[in-house]
Amino acid sequence: QGREDPACSRRYWTSDRFEPLVVAATSGALDALRGHFAAKELVLVGYSGGGAVAALAAAQRQDVARLITLAGNLDHPLWTREHRLTPLSGSLNPADLAPALAGIPQWHFSGGRDRVIPPAIAASFAARSPANPRLHLKLEPEFDHHCCWTTAWPRLWQETEAGP
Repeated sequence: QGREDPACSRRYWTSDRFEPLVVAATSGALDALRGHFAAKELVLVGYSGGGAVAALAAAQRQDVARLITLAGNLDHPLWTREHRLTPLSGSLNPADLAPALAGIPQWHFSGGRDRVIPPAIAASFAARSPANPRLHLKLEPEFDHHCCWTTAWPRLWQETEAGP
């Protein structure tokens, strides 16, 4: 009691939540899954902070066929400024890697009523990869950060399979 497990350090929940070791661990897990299922390509899907991790992992891989984020924190410096939070000083910023993702078809869904990760976060990410025909911003006007991603998931998935 009172001792912090180094593998679950508080910094991974605060300033370093998107640090290189987190992305490397995610990529290692993806390698294991890919090997287990003999998959040639991956579709990465992430919600909220998982959207940031999915984007960061995708930027470092050659086997990602699609990237899908739902209310993804794709520009954490903007997010911390807007919410007046302490910056995530040890974290990679997905928006910095937006150009590296240009070859991957992407769908970034935002909720029109989301006050946690407002649509401006995805728009800021997209602005860092201008004129990318493979990047699609989609607004779900009635969604907030929690409602209604789960129930809408089959429809959203179909949208990404059908193309723009």
